[in-house]
Amino acid sequence: MQLRADALETHLAKSLAPLYVITSDEHLLALEAADRIRKAARANGYSEREVLVVERSFKWGALLAANQSQSLFGDRKLIELRIPTGKPGKDGGQALQDYVGGLNPDNVTLITLPKLDWQTQKAAWVSALQQAGVYIDIPLVERAQLPSWIGTRLAAQKQSADRQSIDFIADRVEGNLLAAHQELQKLALLHPEGKLSFEQVQDAVLNVARYDVFKLNEAMLSGDAARLVRMIEGLKGEGEALPLVLWAMAEEIRILLKIKSGASQGKPIGMLLKEYRIWGPRERLMEPAVKRLRLSTLETALQEAAQIDKMVKGLRARAFAGDAWDALLQLGLKVARG
Repeated sequence: MQLRADALETHLAKSLAPLYVITSDEHLLALEAADRIRKAARANGYSEREVLVVERSFKWGALLAANQSQSLFGDRKLIELRIPTGKPGKDGGQALQDYVGGLNPDNVTLITLPKLDWQTQKAAWVSALQQAGVYIDIPLVERAQLPSWIGTRLAAQKQSADRQSIDFIADRVEGNLLAAHQELQKLALLHPEGKLSFEQVQDAVLNVARYDVFKLNEAMLSGDAARLVRMIEGLKGEGEALPLVLWAMAEEIRILLKIKSGASQGKPIGMLLKEYRIWGPRERLMEPAVKRLRLSTLETALQEAAQIDKMVKGLRARAFAGDAWDALLQLGLKVARG
């Protein structure tokens, strides 16, 4: 039977099936679903656990043996089969069909797989798993769904935040639910139950591994050339990925150019800042930067960023003195000094 992940808790409170299959590329949600099944198995007396991982040297007979073997102490057993590639092969596919055809009533089996492609989903072994057990296909949390997901998670830890704060978190953790989970747990540790302010969210969420990269943009916007030089040298010395630093700077220049272009057409800067979702300390820095910088400077800076990107990728001869980090520094100083 097919089961939605959000219905798993209710299902487990009523009964425990002999077979569960979890397929997903959303590692956090797959892990949480597996943990719920493990917890329910322990609560129902399945105190022994055997974990099998399908690797190149894996022998499928080990799965059949695990299903047939009895515990020395007569305990019921949870058997976990992990197939990281989602491709068991011809022998594995047949072994899985044989396995689910003779499930041991003293065992609960949990099979975890990545998201299966459309062709694999049509395989006979997949159909056998779907018919014999509870099949949980967990989809990715897309960017449009992320704010709602964050709000639900905050509510579960008896906290809340306004849309601005939730969007701020979403922008920082997009594409990585594990990072999102960690940041929300951090908020639960740092602050009591109740509504979080934007400042609380910002201070906590910005204290991540990429913190200095975002602070680099603040130095550029504020025109603090000395700080900009120190930060770029520091990032280089720490081995930060140059493409990430270039991306952060180029995105800031691109936003500055859009706002400057809009302002030159008579649009209020305040309205443009809202349109491009600029808030917090960055909002206070952005308006003076837009007024300080000329449109031609920003256009040239964006062109230089594209050239540096080619340098990093080895697609062109270097047109700047020194290496790509030096070119990146010159780009930042161009914007900082206006």
